Parts: sequence; C-alpha cells; structure tokens
Amino acid sequence: MALRGGRVDAGVVPHDQPVDVDGVRLVVRTWTAARPAAPVAVLLPATGETAEDWDDVAGALSGTRTVHAVNLRGHGRSDWPGTYSTRLFAADVEGLLPELADGPVDLVGHSLGGLVACRVAAARPDLVRRLVLEDVGLLRPRPAAPPERPDGPLTLDWAVVEQVRPEVDDPDPAWREVVARIVAPTLVVGGGPRSSLPQDQVADLVSTVPDARLVILDTGHLVHANAPADFVAAVLDFLG
Repeated sequence: MALRGGRVDAGVVPHDQPVDVDGVRLVVRTWTAARPAAPVAVLLPATGETAEDWDDVAGALSGTRTVHAVNLRGHGRSDWPGTYSTRLFAADVEGLLPELADGPVDLVGHSLGGLVACRVAAARPDLVRRLVLEDVGLLRPRPAAPPERPDGPLTLDWAVVEQVRPEVDDPDPAWREVVARIVAPTLVVGGGPRSSLPQDQVADLVSTVPDARLVILDTGHLVHANAPADFVAAVLDFLG
C-alpha cells in the first residue's frame, strides 16, 4: 500500500460486471488479487454512493484479497426497480455473495451499507467471515426530516430515500435483536465527534454485537473518503 498526497495509491485496475440476482441486475466493480485462492472482501456503499466511491481504498485492499464493490439496487448502473428497504438490499446481497465467492467473505458496509451488512451477517452467518461497519450506529427513533430531492441527475433512484428514510427514522424495535444475532468478529470504525451520526449510537452498536471492537478515526461520517490510508490500515489490521 502506497500513499500519494494523503491518498491510497491503488495499483490494481478494476473491472465492472453485471450479476443477476432474482431478476435484479447488480453491477459489481472487482479488483482481482494477484495470488490464487485469496480471501474475498465485499464492500457495500452508503445511500447515494456507488461502487466507484470505494476506488481509493479497494485497490489497496486487493493487495491481499479480491475485492468486490457493489452498486446496491437503485444505485449507479444497477437496476432501479422502484422498491427499496434494508430487507430487500440484504436479500440482494445474500443472493449475490455465493456468485462472488466459494465461501464466507469479509463484508464491509458504510452507513446504509452497514445496516444492510448487519442484516446479512445476522441472517446468514455462513456467508460472513468478518464484518466491518463504517460509522454505523444502533438505530433509534428520531424526528422525521425528509430531505428534498436535489436538482439535476442523481446516482440513485430518489425512491430509495423516500422509502428507506422512514425505516431509519422509526426503526423496527427488533433491530437490537437483529444486531445481537451477529456472530462474526466485527470491527466498527466510528467517525468521531465530527460525524453527523451521534457516536453514542455507534458505542451502543458495539456493546450489542457480541464480538465487536471499536476504532475511532476523527474524520466525520465519510471515514474512508476523508482518511483512506487510516481506514485501510485499520481494516487490514483487523482482517489479517
């Protein structure tokens, strides 16, 4: 892993591939490891982000493993079917992982991608070797504040925000039980006091997941974008 101007120098050139999961086409960006039979990491982005948002770190991670970054349904060049929830995102990922790896993967999720990763790890422990959650907290009820759609073209179907935001604002009380069922060793990377996510929710998540540890990088909510080298170092130290 090399650094240039505080950024990760990713030497592996990725390629994009469509994968059909129960009739929904998901476009996956892949960095293939040089050595055969390398471990596999799968990266899930936040709301409105795409697989390309992982470019700064995925190449560095691919020095030791094959890396797949996923465009969730309704994002980027994946299908925009018009129906969205964390359960549907998780079902897509559960169907996708066996297409990407022969065994359990290291699953990394940022924000919404982290909530999806929690559902996958809880429901299908056979698919997840280790779990990394980037600035993800235990959901709590909060006042609804629906954002307005920005002008111009977007990288996501705005229905994602309209349908998933209420699920986050008024979460199912069973969320704590979902998180408590995660058995994979888990690293939670918090964004610190500059994050838009209250960090006591991050601490609450860490105390609920049975085998979780916490690393704080004081970068704000966009941890891997604002401090890619530090994020990569923390993840590689955890994944081994």
